[in-house]
This record gives sequence, C-alpha cells and structure tokens, in this order.
Amino acid sequence: MHTFDYVLLGTGQATSTLISDLLQRGGTIAVIEGGPVGGTCVNVGCTPTKTLVASAKAAHRARTAGAYGVETGPVEIDFERVMERMNDIRHRSRDGLRRWLESEDAVTLFDDWGRFVGEKEIAVGDAVLTADTIFINAGARARVPDVPGLDDVDWLNNRRILELSAVPEHLVVIGGSYIGLEFGQIFRRLGAEVTILERSSRIIAREDPDISRGVQEILEDEGIEFILDADVDRVRSRPDDGVAVDVTAGPASEPQTVAGSHLLVGAGRVPNTDRLDPEAGGLETDRRGALVVDAVLRTNVDGVYALGDINSQPGAFTHTAVNDAEIVLSHLFDGDVPGGVRTVDDRTTTYALFTDPPLGRVGLTEQQALDAGINLLKATRPMSRISRAKEMGETEGFVKLLVDADTDQIVGAAILGVNGDEIINMFTAFMHSGKPCTAYRSVVLAHPTVSELMPWILDDLSPVEADPAEAAA
Repeated sequence: MHTFDYVLLGTGQATSTLISDLLQRGGTIAVIEGGPVGGTCVNVGCTPTKTLVASAKAAHRARTAGAYGVETGPVEIDFERVMERMNDIRHRSRDGLRRWLESEDAVTLFDDWGRFVGEKEIAVGDAVLTADTIFINAGARARVPDVPGLDDVDWLNNRRILELSAVPEHLVVIGGSYIGLEFGQIFRRLGAEVTILERSSRIIAREDPDISRGVQEILEDEGIEFILDADVDRVRSRPDDGVAVDVTAGPASEPQTVAGSHLLVGAGRVPNTDRLDPEAGGLETDRRGALVVDAVLRTNVDGVYALGDINSQPGAFTHTAVNDAEIVLSHLFDGDVPGGVRTVDDRTTTYALFTDPPLGRVGLTEQQALDAGINLLKATRPMSRISRAKEMGETEGFVKLLVDADTDQIVGAAILGVNGDEIINMFTAFMHSGKPCTAYRSVVLAHPTVSELMPWILDDLSPVEADPAEAAA
C-alpha cells in the first residue's frame, strides 16, 4: 500500500487548479492517468475542435472575401496542414502539462488506469494507493446509441473524427446538438456535404425554439441539410463504400435512406464511472452512472470528491470543472482561496455553442423562466440592427435578454451572433453581482463594439406570456 496526502484519479481540467493550490500547501500528491494527460478538453474537446473552427472560419472568410472588396481566387483546403496545426496546438498543451507534473518533486505521476479495490484504495497496475483526500476527475466519453447495424460499420465519434486524413465527401451526423453542429459546420466549410439527423422536432432542443430556429437557419444558409423527427432504424455499409442510414422521419414518419461517405455519432456523453469500479470503493452513483455529490462536490465517502463530467451536478463543461476544483479547495481549506468559500449553488450557469457565429448562453431559457413562474420581461434585437455587426458584415443572429419584473434582475441571456461567446461573459459577471438591470443600463462601454449596445436593448423590455405552442415545441 502506497500512502499519499492526496490522490487525483484522472487529469481533466480540474487538475491544474487543484495541484497549483496543493503544491503551495505541502504534502505528497499522486496523479493517475491511463490516457493522455489533460482529459477531454485538451485532447479531444475544446482545444482541437476550436482550432478546427478557426481553420474552417478562415476558409469561409476567404470564400466570402469578395463582399469586402477583396479578391482571393479559388480557395483550396490543405487538410493535412489543417490537422497538423490542430495537433501541434493540442500536443503542446498536453505535453506542457505532463512536463509540469513530472517536474514537481511532490507529484508522482502513474501512467496507468486506476480502479477502486476498497474504500479510498485505488489499484494502479501492481500498486495500491490510498490517501485521506481523493479527487476523482476521470471525465466522460461519447455515448454509443443502440442503433441496429452500428457495430458493423466504421463510424466516428468526437475522438475518431480528429484522426481523419481527408475531408469526408459527405458527412452524415446523428445528433443535432453541440458536437454534431460544430463538426457539421467545420466540415461543411472544409468542403464536405453535411446532413444532420435529429430525433427531436428541432435541434439543440434544450434551448428555446427561437434559438434552435436561428442556429438552424444560419447553418442551412451554408448548405447543411437537416432531417428532423428522425428515428434511426438501421445503419449499414454501402456496396460502393460509405454508409447508409435508414430513418423514419418527419411528422408523417416517412421512411428514407441517407447515404454518405462517413458517419459521425454525436448522441451525448456518459461518465467514465464504469471504468473505476465505484462499488468497490463504496461510492454511490445515479441512474446515469455519475458519482452522486453534494454542493461542495463530496461523494458519500468521507474525503472523496468528484469533479467535472463524472459527477452528478448539471453543467458538464470545462469551466464548471475548474470551478468544481475551486469549490472543493474552498471547502477543504475553510475559504483560504481566492474568492473565499463557495458552493455549486453559487455559480451562474453559462456556456457557448462554438458555431460561427457562436451562441453564448447564461441563466434560464425563456421557457424555464416561465415554467418557474417568473413574472418575465423580454427584450430582443437582431444583429442586423447593431452598427458594429453591420460594419463587420456579420449580421446573422439576434440578442435576447430576460428580466424578472418583480426583482429587476437579469435571469437569462442568449447572444446568437458575432462574438456571442465572448459577450455572454459580460452578462454572466453582471448576473453574478446581483445588481438590478437598471445598474447595467448606466454603464458606459467602448464604441464602436457589439457589446456596447447590450445595455440599451433593455429599453425594449416587454411582458412575456406563455405560448402553449412554443412550450410544446
């Protein structure tokens, strides 16, 4: 038995935050990782995908440069260079993290998979590690849906699609949510035909219907085909290579076949708990298989914490994983961290969809606010009315702000448009401050920017009543 002060099982995005703090406090740290260090974000998530988004946007800009009076000639994609750039950036991030861990005398890195063999006992190869404090940060992976024939064809997930050596001729995507939409636009801009199959009546169904429609219209304008209400009946290989997806689609449930060269499955994520043998460690899991935690990320076993995608808290994002680490540290050390004591309940949920233009979201959707019985006010403005957006030639999308009429608090915002992924952070910080929206209206912001008009949109607030048709959608 090898005893440490702390054991980290997995190296997701909470790792750097945890270790940076723990090294200052002293003690020995064991880090267990059987895969590439850095977890999903660095290796198969944010870093590589947003690098591809940038390459795809450069291609799109070049093709549309004529609208700005710039002639570029025919645009060609060097996919090998696109992928080299992606790999260079993600490998530098991953390798830098590894070098740091290996350089710290207090840190012992175990390059192997770990699993529980007892309460607070983790087997790694031939060794068994234990510690008073254990952090489980082992992430999630792509869910494999129960689709007949899927085992008999070559198909892609968010990991395998990053290993392609050529742009697909026709990419068929199962799943109209974040993974499917981002990769769909990336490969459409790199030259592929793209068809997205979504089992619901609209894409990104957790968003409000107007947001779903707005994103779909933007992507359709770029040539992406959507088939909604699509139940996948079977997947099979085509005699002439590629895949065929048999679906029953549309309100009339009509059978059809979608043929493509490649198939991407973006059907959600599942936590990696099954690889850890949590039962042997006495750890409770929920129906999804996630580790059950409280508001400070404690599991049911004293001294064992679960952070990031593997825990039962909502909002499986890189930024929430980092915040999980800050919450745990604030709990362990009685608030002796920047920001002081905090819990999961203190954070404002914010996230982004990194299509181009992106969607930035914070707080409640319109439907969630109505379902909660909030006396709701709403203001919207199309990007086509914002001067800086017009000057940049990026007028797609709109802004939507939601305010509780009884408290004057902003309860939600959606920015579908240029820089929406950045602008939303301004709303997140303002909502976290707890100040009334009238205070935001008095702020003076730099001109000319897209964000400077956000406070002015509040002038258009008007009451919202529930729309049964929208709610049903």
